[in-house]
Amino acid sequence: MRIGFFDSGIGGLTVLHQALRFLPNEDYIYYADTWHVPYGDKPKEEVKGYIFEAVDFIVKQGVKALVIACNTATSIAVEDLRKTYDFPILGIEPAVKPAVQSCEPKHKKVLVLATPLTLKEEKFHNLVKRLGQDDLIDSLPMPGLVHLAENFQFDDEVVLPYLKEKLAPFDINQYGTVVLGCTHFPFFKNSIKRLFPDDVEIISGSVGTAKNLERHLEARNLLGNGTGNVIYYQSGIKVDDPATLTKYKELLHKLDYN
Repeated sequence: MRIGFFDSGIGGLTVLHQALRFLPNEDYIYYADTWHVPYGDKPKEEVKGYIFEAVDFIVKQGVKALVIACNTATSIAVEDLRKTYDFPILGIEPAVKPAVQSCEPKHKKVLVLATPLTLKEEKFHNLVKRLGQDDLIDSLPMPGLVHLAENFQFDDEVVLPYLKEKLAPFDINQYGTVVLGCTHFPFFKNSIKRLFPDDVEIISGSVGTAKNLERHLEARNLLGNGTGNVIYYQSGIKVDDPATLTKYKELLHKLDYN
């Protein structure tokens, strides 16, 4: 059986990319809810409905595990999904804990970039509260990066003006780590890095999620013998258009250099 990956759009490819690195002998389903992207600036209950509709479809295709490769979807729905289905369901959350651990000794702060909905949700606030380092953590919603990614606009002449405008109120020299709290954002890692001092780390939760997936499969004897094959769906419709499939593969390849 395959492993399901779900995101509102192409952002989850950044997590799938890591899964293909750590688990190359698995086969995958990737579901992008392109009819409803972006999620991060929509009402919570509306988005939750889209998530359950998508996951119901993915389950019918036959999966042994599911990765909610979307920070927004994880924050508002992962617990309810786990109550509904009896196979492993993994989410992703902003990598705030390792960022704080890295910054504390250097007396630097952490900047979390995410969608408005992720930053508003209780799950994020509880994560920050558990760490007990509220004064070390700043957050900044960047919904425009999702729109840019979904329109395949990755060039610096488009991306950098948006980043500079959003970061203008911040003293970038006070930060030791920038957390990419949306799975779309690693596509812009190199652009973001250009605006911060060289010693600032830019991290996301993608690697940790892929490693967690590997641990769950191993613990349940669910490791497979696939070939890394990926079947793509867009809002319930199988992608078989060669141009679109090529675009997905190009995006995965792009991540090798970000």
